[in-house]
Amino acid sequence: MLVLSSPSGAGKTTLARRLLDNEPGVKSSVSYTTRKRRKGESHGKDYHFVDHDTFTKMRDQGEFLEWAVVFDNYYGTARKPVEQALARGRDVLFDVDWQGAKSLRDEAAADVVTVFILPPSGKALEHRLTERAQDSAEVVHARMRGASNEIQHWADYDYIVINHDVEQSLASIRAILAAERLRRTRLTGLKDFVQGLLAEL
Repeated sequence: MLVLSSPSGAGKTTLARRLLDNEPGVKSSVSYTTRKRRKGESHGKDYHFVDHDTFTKMRDQGEFLEWAVVFDNYYGTARKPVEQALARGRDVLFDVDWQGAKSLRDEAAADVVTVFILPPSGKALEHRLTERAQDSAEVVHARMRGASNEIQHWADYDYIVINHDVEQSLASIRAILAAERLRRTRLTGLKDFVQGLLAEL
């Protein structure tokens, strides 16, 4: 489970999409949310858009691997599709905040790798939030305040990527993914391979 977190506007969604385009072995975890759909978003691809009652029912029935409240909206990751993907040997990408990252670590620490994406500066973050023109000035200010809270959790993450440049940041995340796939504990069948190798010597 590869977790990407960042304050809103730091480029996490762009990097997640680019990673999926470049790494066919990675499957995206599509979160459920109660927030309104933004222009250009589609149900089932960007998010599963559901009402509050549907979300709380799923939560109460234990269907979420993790869930959190962000800016008065609920977000959650359905347990079943993630477990199915992992069982098939696929890496699963999560676009979640620090609360979601913590929940995933609590649930399955050995299977989780966390990456926090930082903006190059506060001004750059505000510019990106304003430039995308999806939110009112009031919402942008609220997201800037939320960014401060989110960034304070940077030290809880395994890796930090400062997003000066999308291509460079993408290369860093791909390098993290490649290194983590080579961890001894993640290489299935390695013990049998080594025993067979030793038998030949």
